[in-house]
Amino acid sequence: MNEIPVYLFTGFMDSGKTTLIQETLYENDFGKDSGDRLLIIACEDGDEEYDEAKLATVGAKVAMIEEEDDFNKGTLEKLADEYKPDVIFIEFNGTWDTGKVFDPDSLPEGWILAQTLATVDATTFEMYLTNMRTMMMENLYKAEVVIFNRCTDATPKTKFRGQIKSMNRPAQIVYERADGSIDDSPEELPFDIEADVIEITDADYAIWFMDCMETPKKYDGKTVHFTGLVYNPNDGKLRKDVFVPGRFAMTCCVDDIQFLGMKCKFDKAQEMAHKSWIDITAKLKVEFAKEYKGKGPVLYPIDIKAAEKPEDELVYFS
Repeated sequence: MNEIPVYLFTGFMDSGKTTLIQETLYENDFGKDSGDRLLIIACEDGDEEYDEAKLATVGAKVAMIEEEDDFNKGTLEKLADEYKPDVIFIEFNGTWDTGKVFDPDSLPEGWILAQTLATVDATTFEMYLTNMRTMMMENLYKAEVVIFNRCTDATPKTKFRGQIKSMNRPAQIVYERADGSIDDSPEELPFDIEADVIEITDADYAIWFMDCMETPKKYDGKTVHFTGLVYNPNDGKLRKDVFVPGRFAMTCCVDDIQFLGMKCKFDKAQEMAHKSWIDITAKLKVEFAKEYKGKGPVLYPIDIKAAEKPEDELVYFS
């Protein structure tokens, strides 16, 4: 049986999924000259509607699945028999369980997930993340590409990137303005990366950590200063010359709390008490580390002092 590539589009209603699909089909000439039969499986009615006559010009047809219970292997097999597609786009309902798509046993034989894209309305992202965290994460946590649309000059891109990376670190993030153009302007960081010593405040730690883990080369050779919590359990998990300073971060609620820590090489690591607070100044080097399964940022202390526990132990992506 021939394999059929499936492109999955996730996101809340009115986040721009239909628009993205149409841009992919019409503006990028997807399948225009290949002769492939394209099937769009739409799982919700948005403000944007498909023009079936225009779809026909690129060899595409659209089929609706309106109820979540109807999104099952049997229904999908019937659509495959009826339309005999060579390529499938699924515009998934933002309130449904995405596990149905990611479970290989839920898809007909030969259907292969080729790419997952998520659209996000930049003007409502924080509201949804705060009030409907579980649903928002369902749409984002496995997306290979996350597209923030309707961006403006005021869009906090660095903050948004940190929030996405905290739940889906491999995701590629794209910012799109209201006119459809790509916003590739540099993201502004809330600290001076060119300073002799980069001061990382509690307010900036989460954003700095995610930026450093994603683009470590720009911090190679830099000196950083921050207050950290020591991870150094006496269980043999760390080498004798390694401990991990970091902070517990919260994306939007207590269920999302996670430890953001960085490998630190120190000949007196065994003296660093587990769960103690420190004021650390360190040189950052990019080098291979098995903990990262590749190259990543490693701290080399210049100065370490005992520190008082902060009034708020958590750091945030805000």
